[in-house]
Parts: sequence; structure tokens; C-alpha cells
Amino acid sequence: MSDFLNEITIREVQENDYEGWLPLWLEYQKFYQVNIPEDVTQETWKRFLEPAEPLRAALAIQSGRPVGMVTTVFHRSTWAQADYCYLEDLYVSPGVRGKNIGKSLIKWVQKLAQEKQCARLYWHTQETNHRAQRLYDWIGEKPGIIEYRMKLQG
Repeated sequence: MSDFLNEITIREVQENDYEGWLPLWLEYQKFYQVNIPEDVTQETWKRFLEPAEPLRAALAIQSGRPVGMVTTVFHRSTWAQADYCYLEDLYVSPGVRGKNIGKSLIKWVQKLAQEKQCARLYWHTQETNHRAQRLYDWIGEKPGIIEYRMKLQG
């Protein structure tokens, strides 16, 4: 019997991965009850593939099919000379949750941030996302930050 994690590969997205990534992206939006316009999704995908862009994405692949995805943004900060790494999106298909795939995706981002010598790796989640918080509490720390937003349009 093979170990489940040996069947999972985490790798950066490639141009031909769009059809496998898109259903995960749409399920992620459904989970967070948002509807990102298709033109934004298309532009985001193009950015993942452009080396000069600060966006990156990876997929968790099991038996040849994507079962999880993560996206990250590198950005400057007024608090450090080195860039920060923001883990923006993380999603694992419901049927494979609880099998360390989320942790493996985060570790992929951590390795990338270390390679780029980032000063910080951070992420947010909603207060009601208790399952994800169990993972985050296990591998990260809560700095006590509360996020506020202000509408810029309409």
C-alpha cells in the first residue's frame, strides 16, 4: 500500500494547466461566496505564466489531476528591505482534505519565499473558516492583526 503523500506532487502551474486549475479556482470562489469576473480570471492566469510578474501559482496533483491550488504575491514593504510573500489563495478539493495537501501547498510557498529571500510569509482567512484555521494554527502564528477594507468604486 502506498503512502497518500507519495501520490501528491506540488508544482508550479504550466500553460497547459488552465483546464485543471479553473475548476479549483471556481470552487474556491464558491467557498468564499465571491464571483470574480472571467476577464479578471483570464488576466490572473496570464500573470501566473509571466516571469516578470510578482504572482505565482502551484497545483497539487494526484493521479494526474489537480486536487489543490495555491497562489502567492510578492510585494515590497515599508517594514523591511526584502519583499514580503503574501499567500493569497489556497484551496484543496473537499474529497482530499485532511491529508496534508494544504500543508504541502503552504510549504511550497514557504520554499519559494525562502529562495527569494523574503522577509515575511503571511496570509489571511475568514473568521468562520475554522477548518483552515486548525491547519494555520499548527504551522503559523496569529499576529493579532485585524483587516479593514474601504470600497474604492461605486
